[in-house]
Amino acid sequence: MARWFTTLLAAVTLTLAGCASLDGRSGASASRTLGWRSALGHGTVSSYAELDRKGTPAAIGIVWSPTALDGLPTDSDRHHCFDRNKDGVVDPTTECHKAYEFVIPLPDTVTARADIPFKWVLLNWNPAGHNPPGVWDVPHFDVHFYMEPIANIFAIQSGPCGREFVRCDHFEVGRKPVPPNYVHSDFRDVGGVVPAMGNHLIDRTGPEFNKQPFTRSWIFGVYDGKVIFYEEMVTRAFLLSRPDTCFPIKSAKAVAVSGFYPTVSCIRYNAKTGEYAVSMENFVFRGASTPEPIAERK
Repeated sequence: MARWFTTLLAAVTLTLAGCASLDGRSGASASRTLGWRSALGHGTVSSYAELDRKGTPAAIGIVWSPTALDGLPTDSDRHHCFDRNKDGVVDPTTECHKAYEFVIPLPDTVTARADIPFKWVLLNWNPAGHNPPGVWDVPHFDVHFYMEPIANIFAIQSGPCGREFVRCDHFEVGRKPVPPNYVHSDFRDVGGVVPAMGNHLIDRTGPEFNKQPFTRSWIFGVYDGKVIFYEEMVTRAFLLSRPDTCFPIKSAKAVAVSGFYPTVSCIRYNAKTGEYAVSMENFVFRGASTPEPIAERK
């Protein structure tokens, strides 16, 4: 609970960047509103939203300043630690996830609207990557776009269960099945329940699981039988290659909550500003559908 309070306090003390009419996307016609900002590396990282003239979201994302990918930390912020060998002492070198965590609320233009389910970003910098070994164990960012309130997420506590060391009852809640029409059939539960995050459903058809190097990957997050976040993972190396490309999101047949949902995930470098961005784009409105029956887990 102390870690939850510390992290939430850090979110409250972030600097509000304010609004600006910026056109960070190639050929974009929507204006950009910046949200909350946090120091990162030798620069900053901010949330943003772009709405068209009708108010439809064109993009929701985060943007790294030109120097934010330099001087990144290499150890751990010790937010995710647990006494794994039960010797009564937490060893920060062996019993903490090697990661840094940043809570970045989205702009008020998004969070105040009931028809946009995404409210905040949990950005994780992983200097040595993370599980599984040989797949995602290279330096990369996890960009979680959350629909679930912050307090609910940080109530998921560390413990002895699962590969990510989560509290055992929270591990079971995290693995509660989601109605099949709410998740694309390619995404599987592999037990990736993480403290202060939730469970991660993995697309095993992705290139990094098929003998190709990991550059970026898409994940759906779930907890207590609900989809709680959309996630883009991207390596620092891929960002530094200055991409300007989008990838289709494997959307589910239905959603549980009515609102605007993205159809593509984009990773962009802006040559004019030197900024890097990860965004969800091409939003469409989807009405809520009745959940399909859940088959018994084998």
